[in-house]
Amino acid sequence: MNTRKEQLDAFNRLLDIMDELREKCPWDKKQTLESLRHLTIEETYELADAILDNDLEEIKKELGDVLLHIVFYAKIGSEKQAFDIADVANSISDKLIDRHPHIYGDVVVENEEEVKQNWEKLKLKEGKNSVLEGVPKSLPAVVKANRIQDKVAGVGFDWEEPHQVWEKVQEELDELNEEIEKGNQENIEKEFGDVLFSMINYARFINVNPENALEKTNKKFINRFQYLEEAAKKAGKDLSDMSLTEMDVFWNESKKLYK
Repeated sequence: MNTRKEQLDAFNRLLDIMDELREKCPWDKKQTLESLRHLTIEETYELADAILDNDLEEIKKELGDVLLHIVFYAKIGSEKQAFDIADVANSISDKLIDRHPHIYGDVVVENEEEVKQNWEKLKLKEGKNSVLEGVPKSLPAVVKANRIQDKVAGVGFDWEEPHQVWEKVQEELDELNEEIEKGNQENIEKEFGDVLFSMINYARFINVNPENALEKTNKKFINRFQYLEEAAKKAGKDLSDMSLTEMDVFWNESKKLYK
């Protein structure tokens, strides 16, 4: 591993390259905070994919892409004379010190849960009117639901035992079934949302990240279905002409490969 000096030298190198690109490259000169936004979101998802794949080499590369964006935003901020990379680093450093009084102060905590509760209380003292203000509006719904539940739990609004949450899931499923029987589509959608919200809440109690779990299932399904497509092609068949029974043969083969 690199020494601290080597790490700082590498970061300085990146800052120098950013300065040069911003001055000389037509594409880099043209970028704004707004134009980079969607690219940053894309890079973050690529990093998330690499993490789920546990591909350390790819994680390293994707972290570099994300770091580039941070440096890029800071460069634009400095041109606007609003902030630079030092302000960005000092801002998060100050926040970390303020939010960790059990490390940099005299507060005593017993476990991780108490740390999270202190974190939310400290944010309210900083001027936030609600613990939910920190949940970005544009988050995907599953991630947002998880963050909402995590944050309200941080101030004590939570179930006490996992079985209570599971009972709530079952209650919501019963209510969904009732609306399905009635055939009211608007109410069906509402109750379906309640089921998902309850399941995401239950995931927290069994130490499962719902976004990661669903994405792993997505990847597994994609692998299995693509195997099905390839197997059908090798057999000289078209999926649209095959029966479900025929497809199930290849699907069951894929399940053995992608568990």
